[in-house]
Amino acid sequence: MSTATDTIRVSERLDALPFTRRHGRILGGSGLGWALDAMDVGLISFVIAALSVQWKLAPSEASWIASAGFAGMAIGASLGGLLADRFGRRHVFALTLLIYGVATGASALVGGLAALLVLRFVVGLGLGAELPVASTYVSEFAPARMRGRLIVLLEAFWAVGWTAAALIGYLVVPSSADGWRWAFALGAIPAVYALVVRWGLPESPRWLASRGRNTEAVAIVRDLEAAAGRVSLEPSAEGVTASVPAPRPRVSALWAPALRVRTASLWVLWFCVNFSYYGAFIWIPTILVSQGYDLVRSFGFTLIITLAQLPGYAVAAWLIEAWGRRPTLAVFLAGSAVSAVFFGTASGEVSVIAAGMALSFFNLGAWGALYAATPETYPTPLRATGSGWAAGIGRIASILAPLAVPPLLGIGGAPLLFLVFAAFFAVAVVAALFLREQRGRALA
Repeated sequence: MSTATDTIRVSERLDALPFTRRHGRILGGSGLGWALDAMDVGLISFVIAALSVQWKLAPSEASWIASAGFAGMAIGASLGGLLADRFGRRHVFALTLLIYGVATGASALVGGLAALLVLRFVVGLGLGAELPVASTYVSEFAPARMRGRLIVLLEAFWAVGWTAAALIGYLVVPSSADGWRWAFALGAIPAVYALVVRWGLPESPRWLASRGRNTEAVAIVRDLEAAAGRVSLEPSAEGVTASVPAPRPRVSALWAPALRVRTASLWVLWFCVNFSYYGAFIWIPTILVSQGYDLVRSFGFTLIITLAQLPGYAVAAWLIEAWGRRPTLAVFLAGSAVSAVFFGTASGEVSVIAAGMALSFFNLGAWGALYAATPETYPTPLRATGSGWAAGIGRIASILAPLAVPPLLGIGGAPLLFLVFAAFFAVAVVAALFLREQRGRALA
């Protein structure tokens, strides 16, 4: 029996399932890790604003706090995908949560900028690897007819985590001189959660089948079918013969003739969306402070703006199965471009909050669609590798964006800065049109 045949049979059985409590557990378990990741990334924007005042940091020094983490993310995303395709989704998922959780907790103890930069890099290694692995993992359990919606719902946990970060930033960070330390200490929670993930969630049966581990793959599928109240007519796990595992994933395979346009489109998308998102949202609290709002008020505005992420995800989750991946992604990216222009030129509290909420709504809806489209672009043996490298290329942009913000602000202020972000969103709209539409299609 060939690996390809085994993978197809496993895929067909998974796609035939209804949504069950087991699916909910997989989505919730992965999503909680995703939310904790978002909390960590969100917290750094508030910490930067606080440390800029407390440590009297120059804008370039403050920007390196964000960029150090993103440098780690670039490496982590690329390596994490390769490791997940070789050793499995669940193991890498748990390891990455453990790495960044411990490093974030240790950040609460630092006494200077150099130590904080080193730890932020380590945090980035774990965080960068976790996100593409988690989306790949959930997509491989999701039935085809609802796969896009479930991935957007997974991405919606990001808004939950970012909202938690905004609450911590608003309530904890300004409360005392050590408020930022307590914020980092809360980030150690993922280290404990990593143990829950490691032992509580099953491995991806699609990945197991692609590696020739058919007995394990069939056992997991039968367990899901039993949870759905279905009696499988397929052979039992004991009756399935082993097959030859697929070759080890190679990055060069992402540029094979059948995949090169998809890979190029994804890399452009990830680069542009990362540049605009992290350039804007990491710096929003600091930008508001520079415009005359005090720290508490700036953090309050950021909390309100962050809440608009949730309806953005909700609308994207519905549209992605109603319209498809490409049109949903393109519309939300276009909305992000327009919103960025309005935010850069907004004056007065009402205008700032309204434009910021629109940017938050469209940008995070676009993220949900992008995370849904990315893993289903590649076949199972390359899925995590392709997702990880796309995310890794995006992280290069997230390194550059925080560094670009201070000089752009110096040249033309917020209007020029957000016009640049809008231009990157516009390029992403064009790239989205070259993606392959996968709505309702089975994973290869």
